[in-house]
Amino acid sequence: METNLHLSQPELHVHTQVKKKTSLKKILLFFFMWLLAIVQLFPLIWLINFSLLKSGDFFGPSFLKWPETFEWANYFNAFAYGGVPRYFLNSLMITSITVAVSAILALMLAFAFTRMRWRFRTLTMNLIMLGLIIPIHATLLPNFIMFNKLNMLDNQFALLLPYIAFSLPVSMFIMTGFLETIPKEIEESAIMDGCSIFGLLFKIILPMTKPAIATICVLNFITWWNEFIIANTFLVSEDLKTLPFSILKFTGQYSSNYGAQFAVMTLIALPSILIFIIFSKQMTKGITAGAVKG
Repeated sequence: METNLHLSQPELHVHTQVKKKTSLKKILLFFFMWLLAIVQLFPLIWLINFSLLKSGDFFGPSFLKWPETFEWANYFNAFAYGGVPRYFLNSLMITSITVAVSAILALMLAFAFTRMRWRFRTLTMNLIMLGLIIPIHATLLPNFIMFNKLNMLDNQFALLLPYIAFSLPVSMFIMTGFLETIPKEIEESAIMDGCSIFGLLFKIILPMTKPAIATICVLNFITWWNEFIIANTFLVSEDLKTLPFSILKFTGQYSSNYGAQFAVMTLIALPSILIFIIFSKQMTKGITAGAVKG
């Protein structure tokens, strides 16, 4: 029986119309995504632009103003008079410890909640997840009172403890969803071969959860790298202050060095941007892994 491989005239017309509509949708989607990208990047462009201006050039009707001469002195002042190197190291140490401890605890907790069966497991998990709806700054006053009684004010542990505590809910949420996608047969085989619980956790599970670990680390780094309110409340000593304190160095009672302030803010933003760009693929895998199961 002979089949007709050619489309009839009405069918060809419909096919052409569908193809045109599809092309138009792609063009509109492409345009929308470009527009969204520009909107998202504009604050960064605006920040860098203002960091290269003189303090007197900020005021005017223009959103962006091309500098007549690039004021690299703003960045020099940030390093020389803003205490950027010392504050940067303090921020790096506090953020790195927070990120590392949160990732390890999230892995251990997620393993306990998804692989082990014990009493009050669901209740304990729900209590930890309550941290998702409680903002950290709502605990500022009770934490201040508690740390004051424990003589822990002006101490780096006064930052590390709340940072880690409020990193755990979202970290465990991501890690739990990722662990649900890993077949349990792999762990059962390892246990039958004589692997201990900690060996199973750190030699078998940890390498397979790298996308989730990367996601947790990047999210927590971005969250705590430029945190200021908690640090400003609990820290007094110059040797312990973090990078956002550099901005206050250029704030006066009657005038401020806006160029240096924008230079400091640019330096604060750069590490987060670089880390996000480097680990963006891993973050996508880690976030979407638990969305589809089976």
